[in-house]
Amino acid sequence: MKKYIYGLFFLFALTTLSAQRFVSSLPNYEAYKAFRGKPLSDKFSNIESVKVMYDLRKQKMYYFNSSLILLHYDFATDYLGYGQDLDVFNNRNYSDTEKDRDFLLGNLNHIKGTEKWIFELAASDHMPIALIERFFNLVKNSTFVGQHLKFYLNNPELMQWFQQQKLSIPCVKSDYIFNEIKYQEVVGGSNIGILKKYKIKELETLKPNPDEIIILDGTPDILPNVRGIIVNELQTPLSHLVLLGKNRKIPIMAYTDIEKDNNIKKQLSKKVELKIEVDTFYIKETTKKIPTKTTEKRKKLTIDNSVTELVNLSEIPKKGVNYIGSKAQNMAYLIAISKEIPFKTPEDAHAIPFYFYTKHIQKTSISPLIAELLAYPNKDSAVWITKQLKKIREAIKKEPVDPELISKLNLAFKNAQFKNFRFRSSTNAEDLDDFNGAGLYDSKTGILGDSIKTFEKAIKQVWASTWNEASYNERELFGIDQQNIAMGVLVHRSFPDELSNGVIITKNIFRKNFPGITVNIQKGENSVVKPEKGEICEQFVAYHFNDGKDETDFDIDYTSNSNLNNNEPLLSRKEMSNLYTVSKKIETKMYRYWRKNQFHPVDIEFKIVGEKRDLYIKQVRPFND
Repeated sequence: MKKYIYGLFFLFALTTLSAQRFVSSLPNYEAYKAFRGKPLSDKFSNIESVKVMYDLRKQKMYYFNSSLILLHYDFATDYLGYGQDLDVFNNRNYSDTEKDRDFLLGNLNHIKGTEKWIFELAASDHMPIALIERFFNLVKNSTFVGQHLKFYLNNPELMQWFQQQKLSIPCVKSDYIFNEIKYQEVVGGSNIGILKKYKIKELETLKPNPDEIIILDGTPDILPNVRGIIVNELQTPLSHLVLLGKNRKIPIMAYTDIEKDNNIKKQLSKKVELKIEVDTFYIKETTKKIPTKTTEKRKKLTIDNSVTELVNLSEIPKKGVNYIGSKAQNMAYLIAISKEIPFKTPEDAHAIPFYFYTKHIQKTSISPLIAELLAYPNKDSAVWITKQLKKIREAIKKEPVDPELISKLNLAFKNAQFKNFRFRSSTNAEDLDDFNGAGLYDSKTGILGDSIKTFEKAIKQVWASTWNEASYNERELFGIDQQNIAMGVLVHRSFPDELSNGVIITKNIFRKNFPGITVNIQKGENSVVKPEKGEICEQFVAYHFNDGKDETDFDIDYTSNSNLNNNEPLLSRKEMSNLYTVSKKIETKMYRYWRKNQFHPVDIEFKIVGEKRDLYIKQVRPFND
């Protein structure tokens, strides 16, 4: 009887707590659960959060229902009678002084499934150290968390204070959170298919069926044509797998404990529905029909073979997309923009037009192989197609390049201050609005006057990558006309000694309707888009709070720091501010060149180079989200 009464009382207490909008303390996890919500940003996929506010004037603590009340400002106005507008609230309560502050604002975050509790301020909050420590201890003493509580360093200012040993509270960086991540939404959405499991090695000879949702023991180099993908390793948010997945619009997730999940094992070979959300996923058996894919109309590609000279990209070519490809044309735009905005572009940029590729593949050792591939009726025969593609690539690399082209290149670069040049794909089927082609084609280095890394060898390797399995299969899937694919080559000096490299998306990909750019950057030449196993890059969102325009009003919100750089920032605050300014101006300028809506985000690749840490922009294309 006592147990029954206690159970009723406990249920009543929880129900009463859930009905409340705020409390002054959290005595146990059940109280926390009643008030928890999702963080405003999706930068981490395994966090639950309760918003905290301390009234400095009344000296009162408030933990409020964070699934019902989304913003600190809403709580202040609706429950505490605050009468100022949002701009005043932000300017006063995120400032670097206690003067004029009404409140201290924070978040009590919990890494689900662990004993890790994190106290976090908004990255745009410049709260002075004394207030941070006071606020932290108030939270520690008014909750059950106690000694488990850590303070999260989410911006450069906090990191600097930590390095200078100015903070006397226990602090953690992003690795404290990242080490606990087991699940990651890569591309959200849902789909229905047969659940199958493959080893990456098997994909070299096996082709999954288009009606399957597949589990893989790693990250595939080639994205199979399937209805959904589950990989067992976490992804860099701007990796090629992510970009191609978004392009395909299929659900993709990373789940490091996939092998231990008995529920998933039981559903292998069954028809399931997969649903992927930011903080969770669902896989369950279903009787729903697998939707049939509609066959897209063939997208015709344009080839203009009338241009027979190297194209110097220091001037913008007219309709160059039709004879040198999108990537080279966009480089010409970047060079023009760099004359107005302080960034550099790779020196000695030229383009080899489609004419030379078209002429090369018309040779009798190559063209019949391509014709045989394109006429082959059994498109599902992965083994035959793979072998045929290999034959085509080998034939392209075997035939000599027109010596006139090599002469033109040697003449163009005769007086260049660099000897190493990067040869990059610039087809008529990449960097398009609905087909980005990320990672499908190859880039190679050629050295002027070298007998091994010759210009000729580099050109042929790039040309041959037109017929990589990944590039062929992706074009086939998107209904792109394989008959008229053409490869131009973008050539410019290479960067063998870069300090860091990265990718920028000119939008905040973790928080809807909130300003900013998303940056992934890694030390040296280590890839951001195809990282080695175990590598974590630096990632942050940068934005101007309250539409500020100067560096002092500029904010950084870290998601991760590079584990190749001891989890220390790779860029200075000034460099981050410059990245933001440059990338937003490039976005605006590019959409004028493309004659499209300037508010659509772009995908920018950059490098930091040399003793002066020069910013080089090496690529821009539309971002397909």
